[in-house]
Amino acid sequence: MNSLSASAEQAGQPAQEYLTFTLGREEYAIDILRVQEIRGYDQVTTIANSPAFIKGVINLRGAIVPIVDLRIKFNLADVTYDPFTVVIILNIGRRIVGVVVDSVSDVIALSREEIKPPPEFGASFDTEYLLGLATVAERMLILVDIEKLMTSREMALVEAAAA
Repeated sequence: MNSLSASAEQAGQPAQEYLTFTLGREEYAIDILRVQEIRGYDQVTTIANSPAFIKGVINLRGAIVPIVDLRIKFNLADVTYDPFTVVIILNIGRRIVGVVVDSVSDVIALSREEIKPPPEFGASFDTEYLLGLATVAERMLILVDIEKLMTSREMALVEAAAA
């Protein structure tokens, strides 16, 4: 058991595992139970008139999977694709969706006590998709409610692209 799991379990709460990844200079984390697989970034088939954050679709073992670039979705500058760029394939409800990220870091375990609520920014910044923030060994992690993000009204186009 790694030290992260041990500290979470000692706090009396079962630890929940998160996959951490980077977007620009920030590090994010999502529930590991939503992750189906991690793949290198390949070319996608673009869908006409789709929003910029929907890169297109791929054929994953017979399933048509929409690919969302989280860097574009989160309005991050300098979207470049390099050998470290990966696609995290997620199971969201009954759908399979891929998200493009800069790189995948590791899997960490966090207890509820280690997760702080997201700060309130007012109407200028939407924190609806954030579960909270956690600090692990000098690293600030932004925990994203990936299911809520992927099933939001604006992302309903993902369902249309996959149909």
